[in-house]
Amino acid sequence: MGVTAIRLRARSGAALFLVSAAGVAAFCWPLFVTPGARIAQSSIAPWMFVLLLPLLLAVALAEVAEGGIDAKAIALLGVLGAVGAALRPLGTNVAGFEPMFFVLVHGGRVLGRGFGFLLGAVAMFASALITAGVGPWLPYQILGAAWVGFFAGCLPRARGRVEIAMLAGYGAVAAFAYGWLQNLGLWPFLGGTSSSISYHPGAPLGDNLGRFVAFSLTTSLGFDLPRAIFTAILVAVTGRPVLLALRRAARRAAFEAPAGFDDRSV
Repeated sequence: MGVTAIRLRARSGAALFLVSAAGVAAFCWPLFVTPGARIAQSSIAPWMFVLLLPLLLAVALAEVAEGGIDAKAIALLGVLGAVGAALRPLGTNVAGFEPMFFVLVHGGRVLGRGFGFLLGAVAMFASALITAGVGPWLPYQILGAAWVGFFAGCLPRARGRVEIAMLAGYGAVAAFAYGWLQNLGLWPFLGGTSSSISYHPGAPLGDNLGRFVAFSLTTSLGFDLPRAIFTAILVAVTGRPVLLALRRAARRAAFEAPAGFDDRSV
């Protein structure tokens, strides 16, 4: 249960839909490529970079054009995005430890799905700049993090311990799914071409899905499972104080409240 810091209206909703559709295509194209297709990361990933980042920016621009985001929401987005970006490097080289995800879960929960989407995108992009992690994988990471924040804002109403348990469970599932999405986007380029877990262009969908599952279990389960566990623990431990702080800040911000001036004499 939360406020709507960034309201999704017609144009902003359409922009978000286009971003998500492009993201689904970016992640899932390996499963539907035709036999004999030439696959080269150097030719695909840069185009996804060029396509996805402007569309992500279009979400914010559409909100500004429609008056769905105000200065207070931008300020809070900047603060939480900076916190998430600063936390991510703490997990560098530690198997599965990704402390930034609990910020996305709480932010999306309290401030709404539109805010959660932008928070995930801003935090991931800023963290890439901090860690020199800009590369062909960045669009996949941005979309994955944005979806984590977005769907946190779509969770049903709850309060107290039930809400904390729901958010912890969601955090675990979202953090695990994030890892598998990254695997899916990069699997054709990392799994080789001849092993039993390799990507086979043009193979039946079921066959490639089986190989992908085997690839993920073999290569990244040691990262994905700890990430899910750590995220659930962080969400549960920080849930009550962080949710209270964010809800207090949201009440004081009074998003979308009309501004006015007191003309009474002093």
